[in-house]
Amino acid sequence: MARIFVRGIEGEYALKDVRERIKKTPRVIKGKDVPWVRGPQHWIKHYVNPETSPSQSIMIHVDTYAPGSRSQKHGHMNEALFYVLEGKGYEIHDGKRYDWEAGDVAIVHNACVHQHFNADSENPVKVLVIKPKPLFNFLNLIQQGTVEDKPKEDTGFRPEGTYKMFDTSMGR
Repeated sequence: MARIFVRGIEGEYALKDVRERIKKTPRVIKGKDVPWVRGPQHWIKHYVNPETSPSQSIMIHVDTYAPGSRSQKHGHMNEALFYVLEGKGYEIHDGKRYDWEAGDVAIVHNACVHQHFNADSENPVKVLVIKPKPLFNFLNLIQQGTVEDKPKEDTGFRPEGTYKMFDTSMGR
């Protein structure tokens, strides 16, 4: 499945047309209408990105991690803010551990090799993620790389709501 990180800009430019296109986009995105994707242990709801909104500069998504799970170990140039909505866990950033719980914000700095962990073996973790990834991609500041892949074992965990079955080929 192809993903759009930056929409192409081509053809004639008319500010009036751009404004009209933006005015037609939703101002409220209903969470129940956004499916969970990926899995099997880490699920994502993509709310704002160049594919679904007029934004070319930020991405906003909600992630949920199955009890006791972890993300892939990876790095990227863009910063990311993780507001912890539910649960408790920790990050490993460049070899250093940072613990967090609901109500905390974890900040992943540029070019940091990091990994996210759900420290609770019985309850999921849910985080709101905000990052300027499309803007960084547009500026060719990508340096996205996976050091250690995410777990592929299906724990049977499914977040509430609709979801599309996982695609193990997607590393990010």
